[in-house]
Amino acid sequence: MNHDMVVRQKMTERYLLDELDPAQRDEFEEHLFDCQNCADDVRAGAIFVEKSKVVLAESPAAALVPAPAPASPPPGWFAWLRPAFAMPALAVLLAVVGYQNLVTYPQLEQALNRPQVLPFASVNVGTWGAGGPVITTAPGKGFLLFVRIPPDSAYARYTADLYNPAGKLEWSLTIPAIASQDQWPVQVPGANRESGTYTMAVRGVTAAGESKEVGRASFDLQIQK
Repeated sequence: MNHDMVVRQKMTERYLLDELDPAQRDEFEEHLFDCQNCADDVRAGAIFVEKSKVVLAESPAAALVPAPAPASPPPGWFAWLRPAFAMPALAVLLAVVGYQNLVTYPQLEQALNRPQVLPFASVNVGTWGAGGPVITTAPGKGFLLFVRIPPDSAYARYTADLYNPAGKLEWSLTIPAIASQDQWPVQVPGANRESGTYTMAVRGVTAAGESKEVGRASFDLQIQK
């Protein structure tokens, strides 16, 4: 069961209406835990129902107005206001939250706390020459750059700008100017990058705020798929 089929057949609403046969229900519940969009839809509907119940319960006018005759609810999200939808929606919401707390979040925390060996390269700002170092990494993974900047006492800090192969600025980083240090390790966070030549431009900034480019360095990034 894929997401397009779920949308076309309105499987989410039919699931909350308990209109699916047992086989379809099992397939949808299995799809729910693999599809973030469907999980978000169910979560949003459950929250909408719960908030509506709270608002109606707290409204003093609600107790004074006679209940209108039952009518068929309009299709779409408003159909979820029917009481019959509240319990299935809340049950799905609890299942999603429980899955995130017991499985997803612990896995992410373990990945963050696990020691890693990152690809790296050394780049020398202001060194002219053809080509640069090559970094090979997996899609979405980060890497390390050891950036060497020629020391200059005229600057109070540096700003490093990383440009992708299309010449678009990815991010900027402020580097302190320390007289006894000319190399800084920079951890480049993981992102959806493409292979190509990346350029780092470094500007020196004086105590008065004046800025001047001190050099550039490039490296080739290869995404290993």
